[in-house]
Amino acid sequence: MSNTERRRRHSGRTTLADVAREAGVSPITASRALRGERGVAAELADRVRQAAESLGYVPDPAARALASQRSHQVAILVPLLSNALFVDVLEAVQSTLWPHGYQTLIGVTHYRPDEEEQLLRTYLAHRPAGLLLTGFDRTEAARRLIGHVPCVHLMELARAPGVYCAGFSQQDAGEAITRHLLDRGRRRIAFVAAQLDPRTMQRAEGYRRTLRQAGLYDPRLERLSPEPSSMRLGGELFAELLQQHPDCDAIFFCNDDLAQGGLLTALRLGVAVPGRVAVAGFNDLSGSDQMLPPLTTVRTPRRAMGEAAARMLLSLMRGETPATTALDLGFELTVREST
Repeated sequence: MSNTERRRRHSGRTTLADVAREAGVSPITASRALRGERGVAAELADRVRQAAESLGYVPDPAARALASQRSHQVAILVPLLSNALFVDVLEAVQSTLWPHGYQTLIGVTHYRPDEEEQLLRTYLAHRPAGLLLTGFDRTEAARRLIGHVPCVHLMELARAPGVYCAGFSQQDAGEAITRHLLDRGRRRIAFVAAQLDPRTMQRAEGYRRTLRQAGLYDPRLERLSPEPSSMRLGGELFAELLQQHPDCDAIFFCNDDLAQGGLLTALRLGVAVPGRVAVAGFNDLSGSDQMLPPLTTVRTPRRAMGEAAARMLLSLMRGETPATTALDLGFELTVREST
């Protein structure tokens, strides 16, 4: 067994020194060749690339960032990957950053500020060029950690000096769909929510504010569950709500999967929608337009948020000042037959 093989087996990975030794050049020349610098002769560069390929060499991004004082990684933290909402955002971010030479480090917080803080500590050790974070609900320690890294927040809006964000008003969206139900003649409007993250509660506040202004708010018509959002839970809460409050004539579900579960339960129980009760959701997730009846919902600008936040972050990472600190991308009330 050669010395190179012993070192590789001991460390678990091929190093730049291994590539240089295989190619018969110095580590500095190997590094310059792999970065594509023009000062390396073509024959040497080819030899180094062939050695790297034969050895399965993968550059260490943290070491490269330390050496060059420039990182090509962006950390993005989202609450879940099981929700299509965040998958759409991630795809938009990736497609926007990739052409500029940036790779994404994806972390999942599970809606827990303590998990987000730990992820930030881990990812900041890699010296990322920038951060993309979901919302503003985090620990004070996490706020201090992100204070010196270019950072853009997704999903929510804030008007504060030095805080950059791309999103929309969750509260205004909650108001819009509640107002729509009122305009349809509904007066006993319930609100059903799960997960109870800050954005859900902002929608709840929009619902409450609209009904209070109309003199119709009844806290007994709220169903707030800390469980993860799901079709199963939506169906259970739909049945429970109508059993306990048979005069309820409309339900605003905080997410489409809950509303989809409610519509399926209505079919099973023979509850007429929208004749007996109107049903509305939020986010316009896949399948909502195919429900029976098709679901009224709020279409959120998921791809636009990801693209806009990534472009804003690119400006910050270049040392530029974005045109605005808070980019409001709005939302769209999508009315279908369920209301």
